[in-house]
Amino acid sequence: MTQLFLTRWQRLLPVLFAAFLLLGSSGCAMVTVKQVKSGDSLVNKRADVLNTGKLSPAARETLSAAGLDESQCEKDFLVCRSTLLMTDDLNVEQRLSALSELWVKAALAMTSKKTAAGDPPMSDAALDAWLEAARYAYAYLFYSGRSPSDRAFEDRQTQVRDYYNYAAEKAAVVLFVRARAAALAGEDYTKPLTVGSWSLASNYQQLGLKSIPAQLVPAGTVSFVGLRSTYRRDGFGAELVMVMDPPKLVAPVIAPDGPKAETAQDDEDDERRGRRHRHDDSVPEFSEMSSINVTALLRFEGSSLEDVMRTRRVELDAYSPEATERITLHGEQVPLAGNFTAAYGLWLAQSGFARQSLRTLFGMSEGIGEPHIYLMQPWDPNRRIIFMLHGLASSPEAWVNLANEIMGDPELRQQFQVWQVYYPTNAPIALNRYEIANAFNDTLKRFDPNGSTRASKDMVYIGHSMGGVLARLLVSDSGDVLWNDLLANYDLKGERLKRVQSKLGPLLHFKAQPNVERAIFIAAPHQGTDIAGNKVGRLIGRLVRLPLTILGKFEDVFMALAQAEQQVDGTAKPKIPNSIDNLKASDPFVKAAAQLPIEAGLKYHSIIAQRKPELPVEKSDDGLVPYWSAHLPGALSEKVIISGHSVQETPQAVLEVRRILHRDIDDMGTGSR
Repeated sequence: MTQLFLTRWQRLLPVLFAAFLLLGSSGCAMVTVKQVKSGDSLVNKRADVLNTGKLSPAARETLSAAGLDESQCEKDFLVCRSTLLMTDDLNVEQRLSALSELWVKAALAMTSKKTAAGDPPMSDAALDAWLEAARYAYAYLFYSGRSPSDRAFEDRQTQVRDYYNYAAEKAAVVLFVRARAAALAGEDYTKPLTVGSWSLASNYQQLGLKSIPAQLVPAGTVSFVGLRSTYRRDGFGAELVMVMDPPKLVAPVIAPDGPKAETAQDDEDDERRGRRHRHDDSVPEFSEMSSINVTALLRFEGSSLEDVMRTRRVELDAYSPEATERITLHGEQVPLAGNFTAAYGLWLAQSGFARQSLRTLFGMSEGIGEPHIYLMQPWDPNRRIIFMLHGLASSPEAWVNLANEIMGDPELRQQFQVWQVYYPTNAPIALNRYEIANAFNDTLKRFDPNGSTRASKDMVYIGHSMGGVLARLLVSDSGDVLWNDLLANYDLKGERLKRVQSKLGPLLHFKAQPNVERAIFIAAPHQGTDIAGNKVGRLIGRLVRLPLTILGKFEDVFMALAQAEQQVDGTAKPKIPNSIDNLKASDPFVKAAAQLPIEAGLKYHSIIAQRKPELPVEKSDDGLVPYWSAHLPGALSEKVIISGHSVQETPQAVLEVRRILHRDIDDMGTGSR
C-alpha cells in the first residue's frame, strides 16, 4: 500500500513542479532587497535630464504608467508625446512635468554645446523645442490645479522650475540676437519676431536701456578668478548679464607732445562757469556699469490651461533683479531669480584697470588725468550711496570683494547703491580732493538735480590707504588752515598773490561734503608715513610723473612760488608735489591736513592692519602705514586686523564693514544720528 502511494506521488511530482513554475512566473514573483546608500538615494531622487542627461525618476514613473519607457521616447518622441497626452489615467501635474522634461531632452539634443564665436546660430527646431519645454513648465507651475506655494517643499516643482529657467535662458539669448540684428538694421527691436509658428515679442522697458546692447550672456556660463563668492537669489526666471558697448576707460592722458598749457583767461572762464577744469569736456564725469544683471521671463499668452497649451504667442520680459524682487503672475506672488555678481565680474574683467592704473602712476601714455565716477548698479533714487575711494597705484579693482559682498547681502543691497571713483593716483592730494568732490557732486546733480531723493542723503564714504586720506578730507572743513600755512612760507603780494590764489585757493579752501552720515577709513595714513620718505619711497617718488594737464595748469603757479621770498630758507625751488610727496610724514600739507576737524556729528570708524602680530599695536604697521598714522581719535570703532596693507581684501575687513553698515541701517531706522 505504501509502495503504491509513493509510486503515485512520484508520477505527480513533474506535474506539480511544472504547475509551481507556471504559478511562480505568473503571479508569485519574488521581491528582493538591494541596499542603497542614503547619499546615493538622495542623488538618485534629485537626478534629472539637466544634471545627468537621463530622465528623472518622476518622469520615468510617468512614462511607465503610460506603458512607455525612456528608450521608446528617444526613438520616437512624437509618438511618446501623443501617448502621454492621450493617457487619461495620468494627473495633470504628472503629464505636464514629464512633457516639459522630455522637451528639454529633445532641445538639448538639437542645441550645439559649443559656444565659440562663429558657431552656427540655434536652429528654429531647437528654439521651438526650448519654447515647448518652457510652455509645459509654465503650465505646470501656474495652471495644473495647485499653486506654486502649495508645492513649495516638493522636489518635482524645483526641477520643473529649473526646466523653465533653463529653457527661458536659451530662448532669451536667441531672441536677443535676432532682435539686436533687427535693431541694427533700423527696425524696432521690440517688434514681435516670427519663428516658425511662434510670435515672439521682447519687453526691455524695465531696464531703461539707453542704447542697443551688444550681448546677452547667461550668468551661469561665467566664473571669475579673484572673486571669492558668487551671490544669487533662487527664484523664477533666467539669470543673465546684458553687456552694453565694450567698456571705455577714462579718457587717457595725451602723450608728452600733446596739448598746450591753458591760459589764465581759460582758467578764469572755467571758474566763472562754475566748472571744474577738464582737458576733454566731451568725456562724461561718470559711467554706469557697461554690464547689468538681468532676469528674463517667458510669458505665454492665455488665462487658462487650454489657452496656454494652444497659444503660439510669447513675450520675453526683462527685469533688473536689484530693482525687482518679486512680481505678481496669474494671481501668485512669484520671487524672481537673480545673479548679483556676474555683471560686476564681467565689467571688472573687461575694464583694463590694472594696467592703466600703473601707467597713470608713472605718468606714461594711456594713463588718466582726472577722476571718473562709476555706478555699480543703475541709478536708484531710493537707495543711499556708498562711495568708495581706492588707494595709491590702484583702481576700482581694489574693492572687488568688498563691493561684491555688499551687493550680495540682501539687506545691504536693498538699502544701498555702490559708487566708486577712479582717479589719477599720481596727482597731489589737494587737487584730487577738489576734482573728486566736483565729479561726485556733478554726477549726483545729474541724477538728482534738486537733491530731494533718499539717495542724496545720509551717504557713507569708504576709503582705503590714500583713498582714506581723501575720504577724511572730503568730510572735513579746511577753514583757512591750509591757505594760511601756505602764506606762512611765502611772501606773496599783488599780482603774484592773485595768481596763486586763483589756482590754489579752491584746492586749499573747502567745506565738508554735504549729507555724508558715516565714513569708514581703512589703512589710511592720515598723518603720512615714514616709508614714503625712506630710500625706497624716494626712488618711487622720482619715478612718479604728473600728467601734462596738471603740469600745464600749475607750473606757472609754482614758478611764482619759487620767485617769492621764502621765510624758511629761500633756496629751495618749489615743485608741484605728487602723491608720494604728500604721503611723507614730513610733508607740510599732510601735517596741516591731519589737524583739520572732521564734520561735527559725522560717525566714523577705522580699520587698521597689523603686519606682525607679536608687536604691540601702538608700535605696529601694515608694511606701509604705521598704526600711529592710521589711528583716529574719536572713532566709534577701531578694528585691528592681522594683515598687510591690502587689508580691505580680507574676509575680516569685509565682515567689519558689513557689521558697520548693518548697524548703520539699524541706527537710521530708529532715527539715530
